[in-house]
Amino acid sequence: MSDAAQPTAAEVRAAAEAVKTALDRHLAAVERRSGEDDPAVYEAFNELAAAAEEYDELLYDRYDEVTPFEIPGTDDALPPYQGPDEANALSVLLRRDYTVVEPQRLLAQAQRVADLEAGGTGGGSSADTVHSALGVLFGEFEPDEISSRHKEFGLEEGDSTLWVTAVDTPAEPGEWLDAPFDQADPHRVVCRFDVSVVFDDELDDDGLDGLDPDVDIDIDPDVPVPLDDTDDVDVADDTDGVDVDEPDGVGDAPDARRAGR
Repeated sequence: MSDAAQPTAAEVRAAAEAVKTALDRHLAAVERRSGEDDPAVYEAFNELAAAAEEYDELLYDRYDEVTPFEIPGTDDALPPYQGPDEANALSVLLRRDYTVVEPQRLLAQAQRVADLEAGGTGGGSSADTVHSALGVLFGEFEPDEISSRHKEFGLEEGDSTLWVTAVDTPAEPGEWLDAPFDQADPHRVVCRFDVSVVFDDELDDDGLDGLDPDVDIDIDPDVPVPLDDTDDVDVADDTDGVDVDEPDGVGDAPDARRAGR
C-alpha cells in the first residue's frame, strides 16, 4: 500500500475510540437484556464486531500490527430480527441432507416395512427402487428417528439446519401446503441451529477426554430394524403427523456443533 493510501494516525485513533464506544454499548445492552434472544444485544454485538474489524484493518494498514481478537465473520450471520417482540405463533423449518451409500440396505429395510404392513406374509407392496424405498421409510418413521438410525437404512448424513421462525398468526389448515417454504424470512428467525462436519476442524482432542477410544458406540447397521405396530403407509401422499417443514437448505452429523442465534 502506498503512503498516500495509508490511513492517518488520527483515523486509527478514531477507530480505536469507536471500539471502546461499541464495547460500552454492548455491555449496557447485555446488562439490560430482556431475554435470551434480545434483539438489542444482537445489534450491539454486530456493531462491536464491525468496529473491531475496522480498527484491526486500519491498525494493520498504518502500523503493520494486528489485534489479538478474532473477528467473527458476518457472511453467514442472521440478519437483525424484525419479527414480533413476543412470538405467539411459530413455524419450524428443518433441512437434513443424506447420501444413499448402501442402496441394497435401504431397499431391504423398506421391503421389511412393506411386508409387515401386509401382515408379515412377505406379500407387501414392492419397494424395488430407491424412490419407492425412501417413500416407505420416510412415510413410516419420524424424521428424528431416520436421523438417529440412518446407518441402518443405508444412509450417510450431511449437513442440517433448523430454523424457528415467528409468524404473525397461526396458519389455517392447508393454507401453505402448496408452497410451504416461500415465507421462510431470515429476518423472522427467532433461533437457528446448524450441524455440519465442517465444524470438526474446530474441535480439539480435549473434547474426547473421558472416552475410551476402544469402545465402539456406533449402532450396528447389520441389526434388523425392530418395528412396532405400524400405521398404514401411503408412499404417494402420506403427510399425516409431520410436525416440521423441510426446506431445501441442511442433517445432524457426527462430531458437529450446534449454533443458535
